[in-house]
Amino acid sequence: MPPAAAQLTVAISSRALFDLEQSHRVFETEGIAAYCAYQIERESEALRPGVAFTLVRKLLQISDSDGRPFAQVVLVSRNSADTGLRVFNSIAHHGLGIKSAAFTGGGDPWRYIPPFDADLFLSANPDSVREVLREGYAAATILPSHTAGADNGPLRIAFDGDAVLFSDEAERVYQAGGVGAFLDSETAAARQPLSGGPFKNVLAALHRIQSDFPADPPLRTALVTSRSAPAHERVIRTLRAWDIRIDEALFLEGRDKGKFLDAFGADIFFDDQSGHCDSARGHVPTAHVPHGVVND
Repeated sequence: MPPAAAQLTVAISSRALFDLEQSHRVFETEGIAAYCAYQIERESEALRPGVAFTLVRKLLQISDSDGRPFAQVVLVSRNSADTGLRVFNSIAHHGLGIKSAAFTGGGDPWRYIPPFDADLFLSANPDSVREVLREGYAAATILPSHTAGADNGPLRIAFDGDAVLFSDEAERVYQAGGVGAFLDSETAAARQPLSGGPFKNVLAALHRIQSDFPADPPLRTALVTSRSAPAHERVIRTLRAWDIRIDEALFLEGRDKGKFLDAFGADIFFDDQSGHCDSARGHVPTAHVPHGVVND
Protein backbone atom coordinates (compact mmCIF):
# COMPACT_ATOMS: atom_id res chain seq x y z
CA MET A 1 0.00 0.00 0.00
CA PRO A 2 1.18 3.59 -0.61
CA PRO A 3 2.60 5.29 2.50
CA ALA A 4 -0.23 6.74 4.58
CA ALA A 5 1.52 10.09 5.02
CA ALA A 6 2.48 10.56 1.35
CA GLN A 7 2.01 14.15 0.17
CA LEU A 8 3.81 13.78 -3.16
CA THR A 9 4.14 10.91 -5.63
CA VAL A 10 6.95 10.99 -8.18
CA ALA A 11 7.10 8.58 -11.11
CA ILE A 12 10.58 8.21 -12.55
CA SER A 13 12.18 6.32 -15.40
CA SER A 14 15.19 4.08 -14.87
CA ARG A 15 17.41 6.29 -17.08
CA ALA A 16 16.57 9.35 -14.94
CA LEU A 17 17.35 7.49 -11.71
CA PHE A 18 20.46 5.57 -12.75
CA ASP A 19 23.35 5.99 -15.19
CA LEU A 20 22.22 3.77 -18.06
CA GLU A 21 24.05 5.55 -20.86
CA GLN A 22 26.32 2.59 -21.66
CA SER A 23 23.34 0.25 -21.65
CA HIS A 24 21.41 2.66 -23.87
CA ARG A 25 24.28 2.77 -26.36
CA VAL A 26 24.13 -1.02 -26.58
CA PHE A 27 20.41 -0.76 -27.30
CA GLU A 28 20.88 1.91 -29.98
CA THR A 29 23.81 0.27 -31.75
CA GLU A 30 23.09 -3.46 -31.34
CA GLY A 31 19.34 -3.73 -30.78
CA ILE A 32 16.93 -5.00 -28.17
CA ALA A 33 18.23 -8.60 -27.99
CA ALA A 34 21.78 -7.45 -27.28
CA TYR A 35 20.49 -4.97 -24.71
CA CYS A 36 18.53 -7.66 -22.89
CA ALA A 37 21.53 -9.98 -22.81
CA TYR A 38 23.75 -7.12 -21.60
CA GLN A 39 21.45 -6.32 -18.67
CA ILE A 40 20.81 -9.92 -17.66
CA GLU A 41 24.53 -10.70 -17.65
CA ARG A 42 25.10 -7.71 -15.35
CA GLU A 43 22.01 -7.89 -13.15
CA SER A 44 24.15 -8.42 -10.04
CA GLU A 45 26.21 -5.29 -10.84
CA ALA A 46 24.64 -2.19 -9.28
CA LEU A 47 24.05 0.73 -11.57
CA ARG A 48 25.66 4.04 -10.70
CA PRO A 49 23.49 6.98 -9.62
CA GLY A 50 21.96 9.04 -12.39
CA VAL A 51 21.10 12.74 -12.61
CA ALA A 52 17.94 12.55 -10.47
CA PHE A 53 19.33 10.08 -7.92
CA THR A 54 20.11 12.62 -5.18
CA LEU A 55 16.68 14.20 -5.57
CA VAL A 56 15.01 10.81 -5.07
CA ARG A 57 17.24 9.77 -2.17
CA LYS A 58 16.69 12.98 -0.24
CA LEU A 59 12.97 13.02 -0.98
CA LEU A 60 12.51 9.50 0.35
CA GLN A 61 14.41 10.37 3.53
CA ILE A 62 11.81 12.96 4.56
CA SER A 63 9.53 11.19 7.03
CA ASP A 64 7.18 11.83 9.92
CA SER A 65 7.80 11.01 13.59
CA ASP A 66 6.76 7.38 12.95
CA GLY A 67 9.24 7.02 10.10
CA ARG A 68 6.62 7.11 7.35
CA PRO A 69 7.87 8.98 4.25
CA PHE A 70 6.04 12.10 3.16
CA ALA A 71 6.65 11.17 -0.48
CA GLN A 72 6.67 8.02 -2.52
CA VAL A 73 8.59 7.26 -5.69
CA VAL A 74 7.47 4.72 -8.27
CA LEU A 75 9.52 3.39 -11.16
CA VAL A 76 7.92 3.61 -14.61
CA SER A 77 10.23 2.08 -17.18
CA ARG A 78 10.36 0.87 -20.79
CA ASN A 79 12.43 -2.08 -19.58
CA SER A 80 10.94 -5.55 -19.50
CA ALA A 81 10.63 -7.46 -16.24
CA ASP A 82 13.81 -9.38 -17.18
CA THR A 83 15.94 -6.31 -17.83
CA GLY A 84 14.22 -4.46 -15.00
CA LEU A 85 15.62 -6.90 -12.46
CA ARG A 86 18.98 -5.12 -12.63
CA VAL A 87 17.20 -1.84 -11.88
CA PHE A 88 15.41 -3.29 -8.83
CA ASN A 89 18.67 -4.87 -7.63
CA SER A 90 20.32 -1.45 -7.94
CA ILE A 91 17.50 0.16 -5.97
CA ALA A 92 18.11 -2.36 -3.17
CA HIS A 93 21.88 -1.87 -3.36
CA HIS A 94 21.54 1.88 -2.85
CA GLY A 95 18.94 1.52 -0.11
CA LEU A 96 16.19 3.44 -1.87
CA GLY A 97 12.66 2.91 -0.61
CA ILE A 98 11.10 2.29 -4.02
CA LYS A 99 8.65 -0.62 -3.89
CA SER A 100 6.38 -0.13 -6.91
CA ALA A 101 7.20 -0.32 -10.61
CA ALA A 102 5.70 -0.68 -14.06
CA PHE A 103 7.96 -2.34 -16.64
CA THR A 104 6.33 -1.83 -20.03
CA GLY A 105 8.61 -3.89 -22.30
CA GLY A 106 9.06 -0.99 -24.71
CA GLY A 107 5.49 0.30 -24.39
CA ASP A 108 4.54 3.86 -23.52
CA PRO A 109 5.14 4.29 -19.77
CA TRP A 110 3.03 7.44 -19.50
CA ARG A 111 -0.15 5.28 -19.45
CA TYR A 112 0.60 4.37 -15.84
CA ILE A 113 0.93 7.91 -14.50
CA PRO A 114 -2.83 8.24 -13.75
CA PRO A 115 -3.19 4.81 -12.06
CA PHE A 116 -0.22 5.58 -9.81
CA ASP A 117 -1.81 8.98 -9.06
CA ALA A 118 1.57 10.56 -9.73
CA ASP A 119 2.08 14.28 -9.21
CA LEU A 120 5.30 14.41 -11.24
CA PHE A 121 6.92 12.34 -13.99
CA LEU A 122 10.68 12.48 -14.61
CA SER A 123 12.17 10.77 -17.66
CA ALA A 124 15.10 10.94 -20.06
CA ASN A 125 12.66 10.46 -22.96
CA PRO A 126 11.27 13.82 -24.16
CA ASP A 127 8.44 12.21 -26.14
CA SER A 128 7.05 10.53 -23.02
CA VAL A 129 7.39 13.79 -21.09
CA ARG A 130 5.44 15.74 -23.70
CA GLU A 131 2.67 13.15 -23.65
CA VAL A 132 2.36 13.36 -19.86
CA LEU A 133 2.23 17.17 -20.00
CA ARG A 134 -0.53 16.96 -22.62
CA GLU A 135 -2.47 14.76 -20.20
CA GLY A 136 -2.31 17.54 -17.59
CA TYR A 137 0.42 16.21 -15.28
CA ALA A 138 3.71 17.83 -14.30
CA ALA A 139 6.59 16.28 -16.23
CA ALA A 140 10.15 17.11 -17.19
CA THR A 141 13.00 15.68 -19.23
CA ILE A 142 16.08 14.94 -17.14
CA LEU A 143 19.03 16.32 -19.10
CA PRO A 144 22.47 14.70 -19.34
CA SER A 145 24.84 16.23 -16.83
CA HIS A 146 28.02 15.43 -14.94
CA THR A 147 26.82 17.43 -11.94
CA ALA A 148 25.13 15.95 -8.87
CA GLY A 149 23.21 17.29 -5.91
CA ALA A 150 24.94 17.70 -2.57
CA ASP A 151 25.25 14.52 -0.52
CA ASN A 152 24.24 16.29 2.70
CA GLY A 153 21.90 19.05 3.74
CA PRO A 154 18.26 19.67 2.93
CA LEU A 155 16.64 18.81 -0.38
CA ARG A 156 16.79 21.93 -2.56
CA ILE A 157 14.44 22.29 -5.52
CA ALA A 158 14.42 25.31 -7.84
CA PHE A 159 11.79 26.32 -10.37
CA ASP A 160 11.52 28.79 -13.20
CA GLY A 161 8.33 30.84 -13.10
CA ASP A 162 6.48 31.42 -16.37
CA ALA A 163 5.31 28.21 -18.10
CA VAL A 164 6.55 26.12 -15.12
CA LEU A 165 5.02 27.32 -11.83
CA PHE A 166 2.80 29.81 -13.64
CA SER A 167 0.96 29.68 -16.95
CA ASP A 168 2.67 31.03 -20.05
CA GLU A 169 0.23 33.98 -20.39
CA ALA A 170 2.91 36.58 -19.57
CA GLU A 171 5.51 34.85 -21.76
CA ARG A 172 3.10 35.05 -24.70
CA VAL A 173 2.92 38.83 -24.27
CA TYR A 174 6.73 38.99 -24.21
CA GLN A 175 7.10 36.83 -27.32
CA ALA A 176 4.53 38.87 -29.22
CA GLY A 177 5.45 42.40 -28.14
CA GLY A 178 8.89 42.36 -26.55
CA VAL A 179 10.09 43.46 -23.15
CA GLY A 180 8.28 46.81 -23.18
CA ALA A 181 4.87 45.23 -23.77
CA PHE A 182 5.66 42.57 -21.17
CA LEU A 183 6.56 45.11 -18.46
CA ASP A 184 3.54 47.28 -19.23
CA SER A 185 1.23 44.26 -19.08
CA GLU A 186 2.68 42.89 -15.85
CA THR A 187 2.60 46.28 -14.16
CA ALA A 188 -1.04 46.76 -15.11
CA ALA A 189 -1.89 43.24 -13.89
CA ALA A 190 0.29 43.34 -10.76
CA ARG A 191 -2.65 42.58 -8.44
CA GLN A 192 -4.17 39.93 -10.72
CA PRO A 193 -2.79 36.47 -9.82
CA LEU A 194 -1.29 34.44 -12.64
CA SER A 195 -2.92 31.15 -13.56
CA GLY A 196 -1.15 28.02 -12.42
CA GLY A 197 1.35 26.23 -14.62
CA PRO A 198 2.12 22.50 -14.76
CA PHE A 199 4.26 22.56 -11.59
CA LYS A 200 1.91 24.55 -9.35
CA ASN A 201 0.62 21.39 -7.65
CA VAL A 202 4.16 20.06 -7.14
CA LEU A 203 5.14 23.26 -5.34
CA ALA A 204 1.93 23.05 -3.30
CA ALA A 205 2.76 19.49 -2.25
CA LEU A 206 6.26 20.54 -1.21
CA HIS A 207 4.72 23.40 0.77
CA ARG A 208 2.48 20.93 2.62
CA ILE A 209 5.52 18.84 3.52
CA GLN A 210 7.36 21.93 4.76
CA SER A 211 4.37 22.84 6.93
CA ASP A 212 5.01 19.74 9.04
CA PHE A 213 8.49 21.05 9.90
CA PRO A 214 7.98 24.62 11.16
CA ALA A 215 11.35 24.81 12.90
CA ASP A 216 13.85 23.18 10.53
CA PRO A 217 12.31 21.98 7.22
CA PRO A 218 14.28 19.24 5.44
CA LEU A 219 13.67 20.88 2.07
CA ARG A 220 13.96 24.35 0.57
CA THR A 221 12.43 25.77 -2.59
CA ALA A 222 13.48 28.62 -4.84
CA LEU A 223 12.00 30.60 -7.69
CA VAL A 224 14.75 31.45 -10.19
CA THR A 225 13.35 33.73 -12.88
CA SER A 226 14.58 36.09 -15.58
CA ARG A 227 11.97 38.58 -14.43
CA SER A 228 13.02 41.82 -12.71
CA ALA A 229 11.27 44.83 -11.19
CA PRO A 230 8.57 45.92 -11.86
CA ALA A 231 7.49 42.45 -13.09
CA HIS A 232 8.35 40.97 -9.69
CA GLU A 233 5.20 42.20 -7.94
CA ARG A 234 2.73 40.02 -9.81
CA VAL A 235 4.77 36.90 -9.03
CA ILE A 236 4.95 37.67 -5.32
CA ARG A 237 1.26 38.45 -5.13
CA THR A 238 0.42 35.29 -7.07
CA LEU A 239 2.24 33.06 -4.58
CA ARG A 240 0.58 34.98 -1.74
CA ALA A 241 -2.85 34.41 -3.34
CA TRP A 242 -2.10 30.69 -3.67
CA ASP A 243 -0.98 30.61 -0.01
CA ILE A 244 2.14 28.75 -1.09
CA ARG A 245 5.50 29.28 0.55
CA ILE A 246 8.68 29.83 -1.48
CA ASP A 247 11.92 30.04 0.48
CA GLU A 248 14.04 32.04 -1.94
CA ALA A 249 13.14 34.18 -4.95
CA LEU A 250 15.80 35.30 -7.43
CA PHE A 251 14.83 37.96 -9.98
CA LEU A 252 17.78 37.93 -12.38
CA GLU A 253 16.91 40.45 -15.13
CA GLY A 254 17.96 37.99 -17.83
CA ARG A 255 21.28 36.92 -16.27
CA ASP A 256 22.52 33.35 -16.77
CA LYS A 257 20.96 31.19 -14.10
CA GLY A 258 23.68 28.57 -13.67
CA LYS A 259 25.89 30.30 -11.10
CA PHE A 260 22.89 31.40 -9.04
CA LEU A 261 21.56 27.83 -8.95
CA ASP A 262 25.01 26.66 -7.89
CA ALA A 263 24.96 29.19 -5.05
CA PHE A 264 21.49 27.95 -4.00
CA GLY A 265 22.79 24.37 -4.15
CA ALA A 266 19.88 23.00 -6.19
CA ASP A 267 19.41 19.25 -6.29
CA ILE A 268 17.18 19.82 -9.33
CA PHE A 269 16.10 22.82 -11.42
CA PHE A 270 13.06 22.94 -13.70
CA ASP A 271 12.87 25.38 -16.64
CA ASP A 272 10.89 25.57 -19.87
CA GLN A 273 13.58 27.26 -21.98
CA SER A 274 16.42 25.24 -23.47
CA GLY A 275 18.88 28.13 -23.20
CA HIS A 276 18.36 28.46 -19.47
CA CYS A 277 18.64 24.69 -19.09
CA ASP A 278 21.98 24.71 -20.91
CA SER A 279 23.27 27.37 -18.51
CA ALA A 280 21.96 25.48 -15.50
CA ARG A 281 23.04 21.92 -16.25
CA GLY A 282 26.71 22.81 -16.15
CA HIS A 283 26.20 23.64 -12.46
CA VAL A 284 23.27 21.59 -11.09
CA PRO A 285 21.01 18.70 -12.13
CA THR A 286 18.49 20.15 -14.57
CA ALA A 287 15.21 19.14 -16.17
CA HIS A 288 13.51 20.68 -19.20
CA VAL A 289 9.76 21.31 -19.07
CA PRO A 290 8.64 21.33 -22.74
CA HIS A 291 5.55 23.44 -22.06
CA GLY A 292 4.30 26.82 -23.14
CA VAL A 293 4.70 29.14 -26.09
CA VAL A 294 8.49 28.79 -26.45
CA ASN A 295 8.04 25.04 -26.94
CA ASP A 296 5.09 25.18 -29.34
